Amino acid sequence: MPSNLRLYVRLPNWVGDVCMSLPSLYALQATGLPLTICARPWARDLLAGVAPAHDFVPMRGAFRADRAALRQQMRDSGARGRDCRGLSLPDSLSSAAVMRLAGIPTAGYRDDGRSLLLRWPIDKPKAPLHAVESWYHLTRTALTSWNLPAGEEQPGPELGLTPTADQAAAADTVLAAAGLANGTDDAGRPFVLIAPTATGLHRGRNKVWPHFDALTQSLQAQGVEVAMCPPPAEVDEARRNAPTARLLPALGLGAFAALTTRAALVVCNDSGVSHVAAAAGARQITLFGVTNRERTGPWSRAAICLGSDQHWPAVSDVEPAVKACLESSGDLARITD
Repeated sequence: MPSNLRLYVRLPNWVGDVCMSLPSLYALQATGLPLTICARPWARDLLAGVAPAHDFVPMRGAFRADRAALRQQMRDSGARGRDCRGLSLPDSLSSAAVMRLAGIPTAGYRDDGRSLLLRWPIDKPKAPLHAVESWYHLTRTALTSWNLPAGEEQPGPELGLTPTADQAAAADTVLAAAGLANGTDDAGRPFVLIAPTATGLHRGRNKVWPHFDALTQSLQAQGVEVAMCPPPAEVDEARRNAPTARLLPALGLGAFAALTTRAALVVCNDSGVSHVAAAAGARQITLFGVTNRERTGPWSRAAICLGSDQHWPAVSDVEPAVKACLESSGDLARITD
């Protein structure tokens, strides 16, 4: 094994998937070897609090540009292909090809056509696994193949995303400007953070719970402040789906992660928000209607999951769960006093 070994990891392309790959990232970090993270540009901000010392190569989805960026980083760091080990978490051909053509011998799950691009093609487990477990298994198998310490057999129960101090301050500044300093409104009542959007479709079906407006108005009638903080591209959709909720200015992903922990509760779809909230350790209710909670549900002991991949929960299912969460923390008493 080369004494100057360097590791490269290609993270997935979606916010929620990057959150679910955190145990894999920690396992790579635990080797103590130099680590380069290859991911979408926004992942740098999301991971700033947990991977600040690692090199970062932005992957923009343009094959030639991504390969050139990776090769430039190798030249700048003095890395030689024979001293590198790559791990490709996505199943795509392009993610494996970028690593291969940059000269990095790479491990990844075996899939159609990918075996020719991988130095270490790894069979997927036969048993169905949560995405966190699947990527962690891949990571441990790769580390074992490289004669490196592979860490614990199973991923821990929490994802452990820690925003930076600046990101936490940015979240607090937005809340203070909205009259929600310290996570409460001017009357001292806590707020519920909703996320009434989701990117794309799942097998042709809408991933957004259709009753955010009804829930928002019901909570407001009970004196609960309801806020939302969508990214700029999703503001219009958020306004359509919950027109009376308080709209907060958009935040970077790290600051948004901090924001989720300031809310008394996060109510969201099975989406990137659910996984960011889970990673940050926020209290949350995640709503399912088209996706499988056993595969992609929030990896958090603080999460409550309602619905299934066959049908959405009704407002009459969600509202009591929200009330129970607020009661358990004493927040409902502050609202009704």
